[in-house]
Amino acid sequence: MTAKDWSGLDAARTLRRPTADDDKYSRGVVGMRTGSTRYPGAAVLGVEAAWRAGTGMVRYLGPARAQDLVLQRRPETVTSDGRVQAWVIGSGTDATEREPCEAAALRRILSGEVPVVVDAGSLDLVPQAAAPVIVTPHAREMARLRDALGMSAVATTDVDARERAACETADAFGGVVLLKGAVTIVAAAGGWVRRVSAGTPWLATAGTGDVLGGVLGAVTAGAVAAGRSGVEELGACAATAAWLHGRAGTAASLAHGGGGGPITALDVADALPGVVSALLGDSIA
Repeated sequence: MTAKDWSGLDAARTLRRPTADDDKYSRGVVGMRTGSTRYPGAAVLGVEAAWRAGTGMVRYLGPARAQDLVLQRRPETVTSDGRVQAWVIGSGTDATEREPCEAAALRRILSGEVPVVVDAGSLDLVPQAAAPVIVTPHAREMARLRDALGMSAVATTDVDARERAACETADAFGGVVLLKGAVTIVAAAGGWVRRVSAGTPWLATAGTGDVLGGVLGAVTAGAVAAGRSGVEELGACAATAAWLHGRAGTAASLAHGGGGGPITALDVADALPGVVSALLGDSIA
């Protein structure tokens, strides 16, 4: 099994440039229940990325400390519950520290009809989900997710093995797996699978996964607002988010020297508008 590579042209077909007829709701609203008292920065990074990727609105619901930091960075963020077209949960959280009220809130989200991007500290809840789900694990999280799903451990030492594992896992819960790595694998239940190679090794730094979650939330909310929410369409959203994230990382790195230099997660978020602009302007092949 060797999946096709996801290209800039593929990503461009997934995104949509706003028109004069759009408003903030028709462009997509992302709900984010991310961050924690221990890791409030994850909330800031994800919210920043969602805005920078072109969403119409971000609703942030999280701990008071994280909410204060989000509003300091992005005062346009809405901090009340309401209509959303996609959720992002789990970034910057730890399942072992989850309060009962938070667990109940997450289960309500996962029992709804709106697609949910599930990261990090919420992956243990995936087996209970009824909503369309996109998971974004790295290798260790993938192993824990498979265990929670009652699946056996598998070796993920090469790209082909990672691809098989992603496809099996997506089929197990009926959703989409975005398996992070030097080559990112995106698999949707039913056999749809793509590889995303855009990126730079400098992306291996703290917080970039939180940025990816925000990008994916924005892309997914935009697709749902446009009436595209099938499992393969959600797979396309995941592959596009990985492509945008990788290209933004490369752009940020090149801004620090001709050969590329170290970056931070916020550098990646800051580079997103330029990458989106170039993509929709047909200047990236």
